[in-house]
Amino acid sequence: MTVVDDAKSRSGTAPMSHRQILQALSGLYMGMFVAILSSTIVTNALPTIVADLHAGQSVYTWVIIATLLTTTVSSPIWGKLADLVSKKLLIQLGLIIFTAGSVLSGLAAGSALLIAARALQGVGAGGLLALTQVIMATMITPRQRGRYSGYLGAVLAVATSAGPLIGGVIVDTSWLGWRWCFFVGVPFAIIAMLLLQKTLHLPVLKRNVRVDWAGAALITAAASLLLVWVTFAGDKYAWVSAASAAMVGGALLLAVVFVLVERRAAEPILPLWLFRNRTVVLAIVGGLVIGVGLYSGTTFLSQYFQLSKDKSPTVAGLLALPMILGLALASGLSGRVITATGRWKPFLVSGAVLVAAGLALLGFTRDDTPYWWLAAGMTLLGVGLGTTLQNLVLAVQNQVRLQELGAASTSVSFFRSLGGTIGVSALGAVLASQVVQYTRDGLAQLGVHTAGGSSVPRLADLPAPIRAVVEDAYGHATGNLFLYTVPFALLALLCILFIKEVPLRTSHQLDEAK
Repeated sequence: MTVVDDAKSRSGTAPMSHRQILQALSGLYMGMFVAILSSTIVTNALPTIVADLHAGQSVYTWVIIATLLTTTVSSPIWGKLADLVSKKLLIQLGLIIFTAGSVLSGLAAGSALLIAARALQGVGAGGLLALTQVIMATMITPRQRGRYSGYLGAVLAVATSAGPLIGGVIVDTSWLGWRWCFFVGVPFAIIAMLLLQKTLHLPVLKRNVRVDWAGAALITAAASLLLVWVTFAGDKYAWVSAASAAMVGGALLLAVVFVLVERRAAEPILPLWLFRNRTVVLAIVGGLVIGVGLYSGTTFLSQYFQLSKDKSPTVAGLLALPMILGLALASGLSGRVITATGRWKPFLVSGAVLVAAGLALLGFTRDDTPYWWLAAGMTLLGVGLGTTLQNLVLAVQNQVRLQELGAASTSVSFFRSLGGTIGVSALGAVLASQVVQYTRDGLAQLGVHTAGGSSVPRLADLPAPIRAVVEDAYGHATGNLFLYTVPFALLALLCILFIKEVPLRTSHQLDEAK
């Protein structure tokens, strides 16, 4: 079957103007906004949610991981479908699934139901995140894409900053309650669907759909088993134990079977030929480890401000603004400069350096760390992330053919989300064990001997001496987490240094000579 890509279908027509492109992207931007909002709006609310559900640190982590995991494993499926059927239909379907997950999350009566609903929410979010990149790449040439990727980065930054603030206000408003953290995104999703229906017009690619369901099931099982291991290791069982060996061995076995299945699949969910391209491989590895820094910053800073600094959810959202504003400004400005010059590698290199520097500064975090020090670290981290996240995808899109954009773009996003998901899970497990240890040691100095527990406390319910011990434990453990992520940022920098800079194309056609 002969495949005619979207770019060729426009032959003989005038290029889209800046205004036409923005109109077409308005629904995409709104969809991305609501997807990120749903993830960040619970950040400041989670301590309250987990305390109300009488759950522990593992539930705190899994409410986040459930969404990240399903977003991660569903992205390649959405990306493959984008190469086969209507992209507009797919992204509308993603919004419908996301909305259903949001409503069910708000109605959840227990932690298990909440985690399941968040997993459904992640399936829809995976479609929104993957398909937005693919549709933008279909409509806009690589040289011009930097500008609109910058706009997208700004939208993501606004959603990331607005989420914790909105979530904090909702939790602090007694007549609303934390369930409205999930309901509030529904109107935005409906608006996004209406905008997409009216403004997004893409040629429909006609092909027989052959989705690699076996590959999708295997990669989901492998990632899930790995996440279960890192979540409970050090708590339910030792890091070096028979249970750990069984889980790690099982995950590796599933990964090997996955590779064998992909080699024979007619339409592989993760095409192995991508790994013959050096830029793709380096961008994937760099994105994977950058994801650890991205999600660890947004996940654990809010908990630190509430449980170590004793701030309200609303104030915790305000205190995290330096990272978000840095990300927004850097994403927008770098996108415009890249479009004007065609040069993207200097931004990737400098961004990775700043990420490592920001994480290193945050590694000195304790309960009495002055805010100006924290703000400096968050700003460096935000600026670094703003100049690396979108541009790693852009570097890959610049070196693949138009009909391969779906698989290539979502592969980078998949491994970035996978790195972030595993990172949050592992760091959450480390945080839980260290908080228990530091709390036990602190209480022993007060003459109080206890076996310790992993439940997330309400500081207001604790006597002053014990509250001081808990605040110190969370502050010390949080600083340790950021120090642990610095080597990952340095590994990302090393990968980026070896990426060959190829000037951004001014058309959709790949120059095979490059």
